[in-house]
Amino acid sequence: MSGAMRIFASLVVIAVVAMAVGVWYIRGPHPLDFAGGAKVALADYRAGKPTGVPASLEKASLIERGEYLAKAADCMVCHTKPGEKEYSGGLGFKLPFGTLYSTNITPDKETGIGNYSDQDFLNAVQRGTRHDGAQLYPAMPYTSYTYMTDDDVLAVKAYLFSLPPVRAKAPDNTLSFPFNQRWAMMFWSVVFNPDTRFTPDTSKSPEWNRGAYLAEALAHCGECHTPRNLGFALDNRKKFAGAVTAGWRAFNISSDKATGLGNWRDEDLIAYLSVGHAPGHGSASGPMGEAVDRSFSQFAPEDIRAIVAYLRSVPPQPSPDLPAGTAPVAPASHRDGVTADARGKKVFASACVSCHGWSGESPVSPMATLTGTWAVNDPAAINVAQIVLSGTKRHTPDGALSMPAFGNAYTDDEIAAVANYVTARFGTKGSTLTARDVAELREQTAE
Repeated sequence: MSGAMRIFASLVVIAVVAMAVGVWYIRGPHPLDFAGGAKVALADYRAGKPTGVPASLEKASLIERGEYLAKAADCMVCHTKPGEKEYSGGLGFKLPFGTLYSTNITPDKETGIGNYSDQDFLNAVQRGTRHDGAQLYPAMPYTSYTYMTDDDVLAVKAYLFSLPPVRAKAPDNTLSFPFNQRWAMMFWSVVFNPDTRFTPDTSKSPEWNRGAYLAEALAHCGECHTPRNLGFALDNRKKFAGAVTAGWRAFNISSDKATGLGNWRDEDLIAYLSVGHAPGHGSASGPMGEAVDRSFSQFAPEDIRAIVAYLRSVPPQPSPDLPAGTAPVAPASHRDGVTADARGKKVFASACVSCHGWSGESPVSPMATLTGTWAVNDPAAINVAQIVLSGTKRHTPDGALSMPAFGNAYTDDEIAAVANYVTARFGTKGSTLTARDVAELREQTAE
């Protein structure tokens, strides 16, 4: 071989190695690598059964088990457009590069999944590959569902196939180039989807392993609460550190004591997941409110406790853009305290104070109390603005609790002003939203 050829071959090898190292670095650790314990195949784990349904449902029918698992996986929220039949798809997700629509997963043979075999369904859920061989976009969280067992995935299929078929074709996606090149997702999946099933950690308790399976494989908590890397996959080096998803901020749920869950009591976490409210910490709204109402509130109590045990073990990740604590109760009189924006105060007085009070302690319901919530202590005020724009409707044990949407009643400038007022009066630092910021938030929410 000539000297030139040797140099060329060396350069090729160096380039390939550099590319492999780059891919390895970008991909980062898997969701459970932080635990560090010895892993065993599920069939060899003898300390309990971390997968499947809770013990109280072990003797239930396949369809009943599948219904529990489908709720745990939060399938209905993403695959149901408001006002339409459940699981019939058509919900739009607005992304910076276009809108992606969820698909019909009822057993309709023409517009749904009625022609899916067991293997087709496994391929879709665990590998992101459709019945026709095309690759799914990772808005469908198959990189989390890949950890589900075959038995659990097929139980979900049995439940979905027991539902009435609904003829409903999803609108065409409106993604711009190059994101509309679905074939390219094949390469993305090779890098970022491990295509592997859950393996228990023998160094952890059975409860921890159950919680890990629920949080990672089914509830896919990381899809909203973990930041994304350069490849738009989860950056598990910052596991559960919080992220902005679909125009809402999913807060830090690591064990960090200042900006995460480290200072929450177990009872607070259990209450928040079960009913969407924890005294002193606020209420779930937006996508998290939907997750509580449609998913977590349906969990068996022992499964909620297992998730709490798992969350406690996630290494602390600080959120430097959040304060180290929340603000105390504001003065009872509107004449006292911070008035950062007179226009915002005027909007608050006319539309908000009757439910939230001048002190932030609601005279109507604890779930409407602003004091102590991360949303009003977030200087970015993303969730405050979103709640004002779109309102919230929560289904609690005591019935439905709603806040009306004010997006059509007030201008973007007025909504920015009231968000700035709320964060200044009830939080540690006032936000500085502009009308343009609010307009952009409108554009980011799901259709």
